[in-house]
Amino acid sequence: MSNVVTTKFRAEGFACPSCVSKPEGALKKMDGVENATVHYATSRFEVTHDPAVASTDSILDTVAKTGYSARPMGR
Repeated sequence: MSNVVTTKFRAEGFACPSCVSKPEGALKKMDGVENATVHYATSRFEVTHDPAVASTDSILDTVAKTGYSARPMGR
């Protein structure tokens, strides 16, 4: 990946620590995503990705498909 950035998001809807595995796994499978870490305790997650391949919107769509919602931090 050539233009890798790390984007931080605020997550919503996690009811228990095991809830993070579904969105984290889905994000890690995305093309253009180098790494994804979901933090249950802080309701945040970080995605290291190439925005030309995995845009912020596509990351949010992937999280939504796993039954959770999120928004980029700073918005």
